[in-house]
Amino acid sequence: MKITNIRARVYEWKGKTVAPQPHFCSNAMDQLYDRGDSMGTFRFHGWTVVEIETDTGLVGIGNVALAPRIAKQIIDLYLAPLVIGQDPFDYEYLWQRMYRSTHTWGRKGIGMAAISAVDIAIWDLMGKAVNKPVFKLLGGRTKEKIPCYASKLYHTDLAEMQREAQGYMDQGFKAVKMRFGYGPKDGPEGVRKNLDSVAAVREVIGTDTDLMLECYMGWNLEYAKRILPKLEKFEPRWLEEPVIADDIDGYAELNQLTSIPISGGEHEFTLYGFKQLLDKKAVSVIQYDTNRVGGITAAHKINALAEAYSVPVIPHAGQMHNYHLTMSTLASPMSEFFPVHDVEIGNELFYYIFAGDPAPENGFIDLDDNKPGLGLALETRYLNDFNIIE
Repeated sequence: MKITNIRARVYEWKGKTVAPQPHFCSNAMDQLYDRGDSMGTFRFHGWTVVEIETDTGLVGIGNVALAPRIAKQIIDLYLAPLVIGQDPFDYEYLWQRMYRSTHTWGRKGIGMAAISAVDIAIWDLMGKAVNKPVFKLLGGRTKEKIPCYASKLYHTDLAEMQREAQGYMDQGFKAVKMRFGYGPKDGPEGVRKNLDSVAAVREVIGTDTDLMLECYMGWNLEYAKRILPKLEKFEPRWLEEPVIADDIDGYAELNQLTSIPISGGEHEFTLYGFKQLLDKKAVSVIQYDTNRVGGITAAHKINALAEAYSVPVIPHAGQMHNYHLTMSTLASPMSEFFPVHDVEIGNELFYYIFAGDPAPENGFIDLDDNKPGLGLALETRYLNDFNIIE
């Protein structure tokens, strides 16, 4: 089997979106003087879909959600020529070829995300070629089902947050994640509002449900050190991305400072980036996203490394490319799940582009042993809601 063509298309959402709300989610832009929607930079309303075609007629599907127009250009101009004509089962060679040939500019960020999309498509292709799901190629089933946590609860009116949290309890989830709405520039009043929101959610879900807290890089080290002792009484499962991704020493200091586990890695890349985080004891939970970190080839290696350090891996965003890795390793105890709803931040756009993602039942997700590859197909019901760039 040889790869004969790579097709990268950008899907840009033009359908209904939820309007931005103030203090919706703290984020890395919050500390700047800025007016308007500070979350604007972090809304993913476009996606690059990659299809790898072969001389056998099989097609593998991959994806990347970061800077989709740029990702398409990288795939078309730089990556496709490196893999066309090759055997997809030489996946390690192909990954190293893409990684090393773009090393001067592609080690992290969008260059690595573009490599991820191609690599995911290659694994989908391999699974289809042997008529096995991808997780069977990675180590097989290590769990009867995957526990997952409901990941939304952006900051709104507290009564509304409580109603949303109760909805997840009613659906059988035993873990939820919420977002903070305030950061350093909001002063003591913002600290109080952050604490009030955590108290409101904990009141609804009780103490037998895990509660995760998300900062999305919206704090700094000084602010985090002040507020963390006040959060300990709520017994969160973890505090996510308290500072920007490059402040590795800040992560390490916070991770030693508090009883609350510090998590991160959504904005880190490759095995080397995670070795640095682990060597510095910077995180107690790893949260790579497979379609950013370097694809399934890189993520599989990170899982093995994390297992050796006894640090759990709980990938960002759920989605099939992450579920297969979680199912296949004891390093991953659970998955994130973004509830299906109107397009807001954009992570939920996955459900509008792809068909095949499993729905959780009583807080668990299962994968089908009989669906080859990733188990995904391109969704056709919402095509009129997209501007598609060939």
